[in-house]
Amino acid sequence: MIGSTRPVGDLLREWRQRRHRSQLDLALEADISTKHLSFLETGRSQPSREMLLHLSDLLDIPLRERNSVLVAAGFAPIFPERPFGDPALAAARRAVDLVLTGHNPYPAVAVDRHWNMVAANQATQRLLEVIDPAMLQPPVNVLRLSLHPHGLAPRIVNLAEWREHLIVRLRHQIQATADPILSELAAELESYPRPEGTMPPGATDQYGGVVVPLRLQTASGVLSLFSTITIFGTPVDVTLSELALESFFPADAQSAEMLRRVAETGHGGAQT
Repeated sequence: MIGSTRPVGDLLREWRQRRHRSQLDLALEADISTKHLSFLETGRSQPSREMLLHLSDLLDIPLRERNSVLVAAGFAPIFPERPFGDPALAAARRAVDLVLTGHNPYPAVAVDRHWNMVAANQATQRLLEVIDPAMLQPPVNVLRLSLHPHGLAPRIVNLAEWREHLIVRLRHQIQATADPILSELAAELESYPRPEGTMPPGATDQYGGVVVPLRLQTASGVLSLFSTITIFGTPVDVTLSELALESFFPADAQSAEMLRRVAETGHGGAQT
Protein backbone atom coordinates (compact mmCIF):
# COMPACT_ATOMS: atom_id res chain seq x y z
CA MET A 1 0.00 0.00 0.00
CA ILE A 2 1.12 3.57 -0.76
CA GLY A 3 0.77 4.59 2.87
CA SER A 4 3.05 1.82 4.14
CA THR A 5 5.75 2.91 6.60
CA ARG A 6 7.81 -0.26 6.19
CA PRO A 7 11.46 0.25 5.22
CA VAL A 8 12.12 -0.12 1.52
CA GLY A 9 14.69 -2.83 2.21
CA ASP A 10 12.05 -4.97 3.90
CA LEU A 11 9.80 -4.63 0.86
CA LEU A 12 12.58 -5.58 -1.55
CA ARG A 13 13.51 -8.64 0.50
CA GLU A 14 9.86 -9.70 0.80
CA TRP A 15 9.30 -9.49 -2.96
CA ARG A 16 12.56 -11.30 -3.67
CA GLN A 17 11.56 -14.13 -1.36
CA ARG A 18 8.03 -14.16 -2.75
CA ARG A 19 9.53 -14.72 -6.20
CA HIS A 20 11.80 -17.47 -4.79
CA ARG A 21 14.96 -15.64 -5.83
CA SER A 22 18.24 -15.79 -3.95
CA GLN A 23 20.31 -12.66 -3.37
CA LEU A 24 23.00 -14.06 -5.65
CA ASP A 25 20.56 -14.82 -8.44
CA LEU A 26 18.91 -11.39 -8.32
CA ALA A 27 22.21 -9.53 -7.95
CA LEU A 28 23.65 -11.25 -11.02
CA GLU A 29 20.60 -10.38 -13.11
CA ALA A 30 20.60 -6.79 -11.83
CA ASP A 31 24.34 -6.47 -12.56
CA ILE A 32 25.17 -5.46 -9.00
CA SER A 33 27.14 -7.18 -6.26
CA THR A 34 25.48 -9.47 -3.76
CA LYS A 35 26.94 -7.27 -1.03
CA HIS A 36 25.25 -4.19 -2.46
CA LEU A 37 21.89 -5.97 -2.70
CA SER A 38 22.29 -7.14 0.88
CA PHE A 39 23.02 -3.57 1.98
CA LEU A 40 19.88 -2.37 0.16
CA GLU A 41 17.74 -4.95 1.92
CA THR A 42 19.18 -4.22 5.38
CA GLY A 43 19.04 -0.45 4.97
CA ARG A 44 22.81 0.09 5.07
CA SER A 45 22.58 1.57 1.56
CA GLN A 46 19.89 3.76 0.08
CA PRO A 47 18.73 2.78 -3.42
CA SER A 48 18.29 5.28 -6.22
CA ARG A 49 14.93 5.55 -7.94
CA GLU A 50 16.42 3.96 -11.05
CA MET A 51 17.70 1.00 -9.03
CA LEU A 52 14.30 0.50 -7.39
CA LEU A 53 12.56 0.49 -10.76
CA HIS A 54 15.17 -1.90 -12.15
CA LEU A 55 14.77 -4.36 -9.28
CA SER A 56 10.98 -4.01 -9.39
CA ASP A 57 11.03 -4.93 -13.06
CA LEU A 58 13.24 -7.97 -12.46
CA LEU A 59 10.97 -9.11 -9.61
CA ASP A 60 7.81 -8.46 -11.65
CA ILE A 61 6.34 -6.35 -8.86
CA PRO A 62 2.84 -5.07 -9.78
CA LEU A 63 2.63 -1.37 -10.61
CA ARG A 64 0.59 -0.56 -7.50
CA GLU A 65 3.24 -2.12 -5.29
CA ARG A 66 6.05 -0.46 -7.27
CA ASN A 67 4.56 2.86 -6.20
CA SER A 68 4.66 1.64 -2.61
CA VAL A 69 8.32 0.68 -2.95
CA LEU A 70 9.15 4.13 -4.31
CA VAL A 71 7.26 5.90 -1.52
CA ALA A 72 8.98 3.76 1.12
CA ALA A 73 12.33 4.99 -0.22
CA GLY A 74 11.21 8.62 -0.12
CA PHE A 75 10.36 9.02 -3.81
CA ALA A 76 7.09 10.09 -5.37
CA PRO A 77 4.98 7.38 -7.04
CA ILE A 78 5.28 7.48 -10.83
CA PHE A 79 2.50 5.15 -11.99
CA PRO A 80 -0.85 6.98 -12.10
CA GLU A 81 -4.08 5.39 -10.91
CA ARG A 82 -7.27 6.74 -12.45
CA PRO A 83 -10.90 5.63 -12.14
CA PHE A 84 -11.91 3.52 -15.14
CA GLY A 85 -14.31 6.29 -16.13
CA ASP A 86 -11.55 8.89 -16.31
CA PRO A 87 -11.37 10.65 -19.72
CA ALA A 88 -7.69 9.68 -19.99
CA LEU A 89 -8.76 6.03 -20.23
CA ALA A 90 -11.36 6.60 -22.94
CA ALA A 91 -9.35 4.72 -25.58
CA ALA A 92 -8.92 1.77 -23.23
CA ARG A 93 -12.66 1.74 -22.46
CA ARG A 94 -13.43 1.69 -26.17
CA ALA A 95 -11.07 -1.25 -26.60
CA VAL A 96 -12.78 -3.12 -23.74
CA ASP A 97 -16.24 -2.40 -25.16
CA LEU A 98 -15.09 -3.58 -28.59
CA VAL A 99 -13.82 -6.89 -27.21
CA LEU A 100 -16.90 -7.51 -25.06
CA THR A 101 -19.39 -6.61 -27.77
CA GLY A 102 -17.52 -8.55 -30.41
CA HIS A 103 -17.57 -11.67 -28.23
CA ASN A 104 -21.38 -11.92 -28.31
CA PRO A 105 -23.19 -14.34 -28.38
CA TYR A 106 -20.64 -15.78 -25.95
CA PRO A 107 -20.29 -14.38 -22.39
CA ALA A 108 -17.43 -12.01 -21.52
CA VAL A 109 -16.69 -9.74 -18.56
CA ALA A 110 -14.08 -7.17 -17.56
CA VAL A 111 -12.92 -7.34 -13.94
CA ASP A 112 -10.61 -5.31 -11.71
CA ARG A 113 -7.85 -6.63 -9.45
CA HIS A 114 -10.34 -7.84 -6.84
CA TRP A 115 -12.57 -9.60 -9.41
CA ASN A 116 -15.22 -6.90 -9.27
CA MET A 117 -17.12 -6.65 -12.54
CA VAL A 118 -16.32 -3.46 -14.47
CA ALA A 119 -18.29 -4.31 -17.62
CA ALA A 120 -20.16 -7.24 -19.16
CA ASN A 121 -21.65 -8.03 -22.54
CA GLN A 122 -25.27 -8.92 -23.32
CA ALA A 123 -24.61 -12.66 -23.29
CA THR A 124 -23.36 -12.44 -19.70
CA GLN A 125 -26.30 -10.32 -18.62
CA ARG A 126 -28.76 -12.89 -20.00
CA LEU A 127 -27.13 -15.66 -17.98
CA LEU A 128 -27.47 -13.56 -14.82
CA GLU A 129 -31.15 -12.70 -15.25
CA VAL A 130 -32.30 -15.34 -12.76
CA ILE A 131 -29.78 -14.45 -10.05
CA ASP A 132 -31.01 -13.00 -6.75
CA PRO A 133 -31.01 -9.20 -7.41
CA ALA A 134 -29.23 -8.66 -4.09
CA MET A 135 -26.21 -10.48 -5.54
CA LEU A 136 -26.11 -8.07 -8.48
CA GLN A 137 -25.81 -4.85 -6.48
CA PRO A 138 -22.53 -3.08 -7.32
CA PRO A 139 -19.78 -3.90 -6.87
CA VAL A 140 -20.49 -7.36 -8.28
CA ASN A 141 -17.67 -9.74 -7.47
CA VAL A 142 -17.64 -12.47 -10.09
CA LEU A 143 -15.97 -15.07 -7.84
CA ARG A 144 -18.51 -14.47 -5.09
CA LEU A 145 -21.27 -14.55 -7.71
CA SER A 146 -20.01 -17.93 -8.94
CA LEU A 147 -19.71 -19.71 -5.60
CA HIS A 148 -22.24 -18.05 -3.28
CA PRO A 149 -25.30 -20.22 -2.46
CA HIS A 150 -27.54 -17.39 -3.72
CA GLY A 151 -25.47 -16.90 -6.84
CA LEU A 152 -24.68 -19.31 -9.65
CA ALA A 153 -23.53 -22.13 -7.36
CA PRO A 154 -26.86 -24.04 -7.27
CA ARG A 155 -26.87 -24.10 -11.08
CA ILE A 156 -23.25 -25.20 -11.59
CA VAL A 157 -23.35 -28.90 -12.44
CA ASN A 158 -19.65 -29.45 -11.66
CA LEU A 159 -19.56 -27.16 -8.63
CA ALA A 160 -16.86 -29.10 -6.73
CA GLU A 161 -14.53 -28.99 -9.72
CA TRP A 162 -15.27 -25.33 -10.54
CA ARG A 163 -14.93 -24.26 -6.90
CA GLU A 164 -11.51 -25.86 -6.60
CA HIS A 165 -10.41 -24.30 -9.88
CA LEU A 166 -11.43 -20.78 -8.81
CA ILE A 167 -9.90 -21.00 -5.33
CA VAL A 168 -6.58 -22.38 -6.61
CA ARG A 169 -6.51 -19.64 -9.23
CA LEU A 170 -7.18 -17.02 -6.57
CA ARG A 171 -4.45 -18.42 -4.31
CA HIS A 172 -1.95 -18.13 -7.16
CA GLN A 173 -2.96 -14.50 -7.62
CA ILE A 174 -2.50 -13.84 -3.90
CA GLN A 175 0.97 -15.35 -4.06
CA ALA A 176 1.84 -13.09 -6.99
CA THR A 177 0.39 -9.85 -5.59
CA ALA A 178 0.32 -10.17 -1.78
CA ASP A 179 -3.06 -8.41 -1.86
CA PRO A 180 -4.76 -8.61 1.58
CA ILE A 181 -8.23 -7.99 0.11
CA LEU A 182 -7.82 -11.04 -2.12
CA SER A 183 -6.79 -13.06 0.94
CA GLU A 184 -10.03 -12.00 2.66
CA LEU A 185 -11.99 -12.96 -0.45
CA ALA A 186 -10.36 -16.39 -0.55
CA ALA A 187 -11.26 -16.98 3.09
CA GLU A 188 -14.86 -15.95 2.37
CA LEU A 189 -15.15 -18.27 -0.64
CA GLU A 190 -13.72 -21.18 1.33
CA SER A 191 -16.29 -20.55 4.09
CA TYR A 192 -19.21 -21.23 1.74
CA PRO A 193 -20.85 -24.66 2.09
CA ARG A 194 -18.83 -27.29 0.29
CA PRO A 195 -20.70 -29.09 -2.47
CA GLU A 196 -21.74 -32.64 -1.66
CA GLY A 197 -19.66 -35.41 -3.14
CA THR A 198 -16.33 -35.10 -4.86
CA MET A 199 -15.14 -34.54 -8.39
CA PRO A 200 -15.59 -37.72 -10.42
CA PRO A 201 -12.38 -39.30 -11.74
CA GLY A 202 -11.46 -37.92 -15.15
CA ALA A 203 -13.95 -35.06 -14.81
CA THR A 204 -12.17 -33.03 -17.50
CA ASP A 205 -11.19 -35.93 -19.76
CA GLN A 206 -13.85 -35.04 -22.32
CA TYR A 207 -11.98 -31.73 -22.82
CA GLY A 208 -8.62 -33.38 -23.24
CA GLY A 209 -7.65 -32.75 -19.62
CA VAL A 210 -6.41 -29.27 -20.55
CA VAL A 211 -9.27 -27.01 -19.43
CA VAL A 212 -11.68 -26.86 -16.51
CA PRO A 213 -15.16 -26.21 -17.94
CA LEU A 214 -17.96 -24.28 -16.29
CA ARG A 215 -21.00 -26.52 -16.71
CA LEU A 216 -24.10 -24.43 -16.06
CA GLN A 217 -27.66 -25.74 -15.89
CA THR A 218 -29.94 -23.52 -17.99
CA ALA A 219 -33.53 -23.64 -19.16
CA SER A 220 -32.27 -25.04 -22.46
CA GLY A 221 -29.95 -27.68 -21.01
CA VAL A 222 -26.39 -27.86 -19.68
CA LEU A 223 -24.14 -25.13 -21.03
CA SER A 224 -20.42 -26.02 -21.05
CA LEU A 225 -17.92 -23.17 -21.25
CA PHE A 226 -14.19 -22.61 -20.95
CA SER A 227 -12.50 -19.24 -20.60
CA THR A 228 -9.49 -17.21 -21.67
CA ILE A 229 -7.99 -14.12 -20.00
CA THR A 230 -6.90 -10.99 -21.86
CA ILE A 231 -4.84 -8.21 -20.24
CA PHE A 232 -3.32 -4.97 -21.49
CA GLY A 233 0.15 -5.73 -22.80
CA THR A 234 2.12 -2.57 -21.87
CA PRO A 235 0.19 -0.64 -19.21
CA VAL A 236 1.79 2.22 -17.29
CA ASP A 237 -1.43 3.03 -15.44
CA VAL A 238 -2.25 1.08 -12.27
CA THR A 239 -5.92 0.66 -13.17
CA LEU A 240 -5.19 -0.73 -16.63
CA SER A 241 -2.46 -3.01 -15.31
CA GLU A 242 -5.02 -4.62 -13.00
CA LEU A 243 -7.84 -4.95 -15.54
CA ALA A 244 -8.58 -8.36 -17.07
CA LEU A 245 -11.09 -9.50 -19.67
CA GLU A 246 -12.41 -13.03 -19.23
CA SER A 247 -14.01 -14.40 -22.38
CA PHE A 248 -16.00 -17.64 -22.31
CA PHE A 249 -16.23 -20.01 -25.27
CA PRO A 250 -18.54 -22.97 -25.85
CA ALA A 251 -16.82 -26.23 -24.98
CA ASP A 252 -19.00 -28.27 -27.36
CA ALA A 253 -21.28 -27.85 -30.38
CA GLN A 254 -24.44 -28.11 -28.28
CA SER A 255 -23.35 -25.19 -26.08
CA ALA A 256 -22.47 -23.09 -29.13
CA GLU A 257 -25.93 -23.68 -30.59
CA MET A 258 -27.61 -22.88 -27.25
CA LEU A 259 -25.79 -19.55 -27.00
CA ARG A 260 -26.68 -18.62 -30.59
CA ARG A 261 -30.33 -19.48 -29.94
CA VAL A 262 -30.42 -17.44 -26.73
CA ALA A 263 -28.97 -14.44 -28.57
CA GLU A 264 -31.65 -14.72 -31.24
CA THR A 265 -34.60 -15.16 -28.88
CA GLY A 266 -33.38 -12.95 -26.06
CA HIS A 267 -34.09 -15.51 -23.34
CA GLY A 268 -33.04 -18.94 -22.16
CA GLY A 269 -30.59 -18.07 -19.38
CA ALA A 270 -29.74 -19.99 -16.24
CA GLN A 271 -32.54 -22.16 -14.96
CA THR A 272 -34.60 -20.92 -12.03
